Amino acid sequence: MSVDETTTARSTSLADVAHEPGAAKPDPILVADHVVRRFGGMTAVDVDHLEVQEGVITALIGPNGAGKTTFFNLLTGFDTPNTGEWTFQGRSLSGKSGAAVAKAGVVRTFQLTKALGRLTVLQNMLLASRDNPGENLWLSWLPFLWKKHEADSTEKAMEILARFKLDTKANDYAGSLSGGQRKLLEMARALMTDPTMIMLDEPMAGVNPALVQSLLGHVQALRDEGMTVLFVEHDMHAVRHISDWVVVMAEGRIVAEGPPSSVMKDEAVVDAYLGAHHDTDLGDDSLLDPAVLARYEAEEEER
Repeated sequence: MSVDETTTARSTSLADVAHEPGAAKPDPILVADHVVRRFGGMTAVDVDHLEVQEGVITALIGPNGAGKTTFFNLLTGFDTPNTGEWTFQGRSLSGKSGAAVAKAGVVRTFQLTKALGRLTVLQNMLLASRDNPGENLWLSWLPFLWKKHEADSTEKAMEILARFKLDTKANDYAGSLSGGQRKLLEMARALMTDPTMIMLDEPMAGVNPALVQSLLGHVQALRDEGMTVLFVEHDMHAVRHISDWVVVMAEGRIVAEGPPSSVMKDEAVVDAYLGAHHDTDLGDDSLLDPAVLARYEAEEEER
């Protein structure tokens, strides 16, 4: 079965999944149980059970302060829960460091990009290269042991940068990129680790409409290549158009799950989180207006 056929099969299998919090999935790649994070007397995360389906795009939505980013931090080793455990591909990742989680095949991006501004775009990419013998203090003195790895990594980095249309900026400092280009760089850098699952924290935030379209396409491409995507997003246009499944958080808890078409029409979810204009589709107007896109694209080229 091809990657496309496998992805289609996994997406179709969600049709039989119950539209309720903590719903069981046919092929869960990530399973979290009783994950709680408290800050003093405030409970930021209280997730009883969550399963993330393999090979699809799952959106995690909810109002500001719902606990979405904190939950991301816990799952990826950037914070420690008070209680809880979670597994990835059947292996426990509870209590593992961010580096260990990444080595297991789960990488994440951040709401505020972490590009190193005083390094070039290419150097940022090479930092994510795995198993470089030159990073060993003793082996670094022996170039013949790491030169080929560095050459292969550079070739791979340039191929990924070309995919994101950043290859022409490979030698530019990352600090000179626009906000949208830094988002693309962070996604590109994540792919240097050959992840099985990628977790994106508000990938569309602060990005101009010209690059939003590009980012949406890249996220869909990741899924179509067989990768699992879990992303936090407030842009309902993005959620509606690229996600296969939506999980809704409020006050640290999961309060709803289902396909976008179902969740967007859930009266409680609409009233509490999406507002009266949840049916407004920006895709045919502001985001795709040729004149608007041309202006924004011109601004990006000038940066």
